[in-house]
Amino acid sequence: MANASSVEMSTEKIWEGGNKPLGASYGKLMMWFFLLSDALTFSGFLTAYGLMRFKYENTWPIPEDVFTHFPFLEGENPLLFVALMTFILIMSSVTMVLAVNAGENKDNKGVSWWMLATIVGGGIFLGSQAWEWYHFITGDKGAIKLENGRIAHFADQEGHVISLSQLVHGMEKGHASNHGDKFTTEEVIAAFNSQSTMQLRYPGKLREYVNHGEAKALVAKAKVVQGANMVENEYGEPLFANFFFFITGFHGFHVFSGVVINFIIFYNILLGTYVRRGHYEMVEKVGLYWHFVDLVWVFVFTFFYLV
Repeated sequence: MANASSVEMSTEKIWEGGNKPLGASYGKLMMWFFLLSDALTFSGFLTAYGLMRFKYENTWPIPEDVFTHFPFLEGENPLLFVALMTFILIMSSVTMVLAVNAGENKDNKGVSWWMLATIVGGGIFLGSQAWEWYHFITGDKGAIKLENGRIAHFADQEGHVISLSQLVHGMEKGHASNHGDKFTTEEVIAAFNSQSTMQLRYPGKLREYVNHGEAKALVAKAKVVQGANMVENEYGEPLFANFFFFITGFHGFHVFSGVVINFIIFYNILLGTYVRRGHYEMVEKVGLYWHFVDLVWVFVFTFFYLV
């Protein structure tokens, strides 16, 4: 009976407050609450993206046709650069784990070096994302917007999409991408009309083509579109660009915030703040945030680049 009453009393004390669920501190719990709410926000964005992609399934841009820019390499390198970006971000998660582990072992020097490596990895990822945004905004091969609002690309007789540069300047003289060159609608129409082997190709998985004879009437009332913004998108559906800018931008803001916070923690490590406190819990808390950012990127990467 005595044992039963003592168990009952200890159970009642649990509900009186002052306890730490799972041994977690108040700061860690609040970080988990924040990450949970942030996860719901990203889930909503990605769900909306998935619904729109399903709605425009046949005309939605194919990632392999959009993300082909690898620095200093001319030609088609589908998804190679974004794969490198993903690898860098995942490795920064590894260095963060090593920083937390060094903190548990009270190794101040080890924590500082691994935190610095994490900051560098995050910085490289942000720079890579800026490079990708730049090419997405300026455009790759260019396209035309037809009178009915549809986007169409120029293609050779084998069905391969060619750039406006190749169309206007010729296949041998023109570049595979436009390299930032701008072309007027008039010169593009004139170049297309003069080359009977050229045809139009609609973006999307259906690979719809329009032969030169039928395409001439469509091109005559079209306008040139180069690059992507919130209104027009040379790669296809404008909604694709809208979601790309918003979701990858929102994630990029999280990475930027993480880099800033990591730098503040790194600076405190150099000052010996956590040595004096006797623990490195702050490193653990920012580590939770950094791992969350990496995990979210896995889903963003899957939705935008793989599916």
